Amino acid sequence: MNPPLLWRWLSTTAALFVAVTVVPGITYIGTPFGLFVVAAVFGLVNALLKPLVTLLTCPLILVSFGLFTLVINALMLLATARVSASWNLGFDVTGFWAAFFGGLLVGLVNTALSVRSGWQNAPRR
Repeated sequence: MNPPLLWRWLSTTAALFVAVTVVPGITYIGTPFGLFVVAAVFGLVNALLKPLVTLLTCPLILVSFGLFTLVINALMLLATARVSASWNLGFDVTGFWAAFFGGLLVGLVNTALSVRSGWQNAPRR
């Protein structure tokens, strides 16, 4: 069973908050509600761009044994920062390495929250 959309949105918001707090080079200036909007933008970027980028870079993913997906995650975080800047949401990522470690941290926090909530191990019907 997949987690509901609201749960994924909340966990992504929490993961972005952790990344803003921990990773130097990722900043957010705004209200807590604004971070929910940034998380929604991040979800849309992941839903629309990530499958296409993953498909186009499939040979690199295979050659690197999947490690290139970390680069794709960084690119998705950079794309989110660019969209957020154009919409004046206050979210900024300065540089590839900040995006790389931020993407890694967002993925780890999302995974940890999913496992902790029980959605990861829910029985399938």
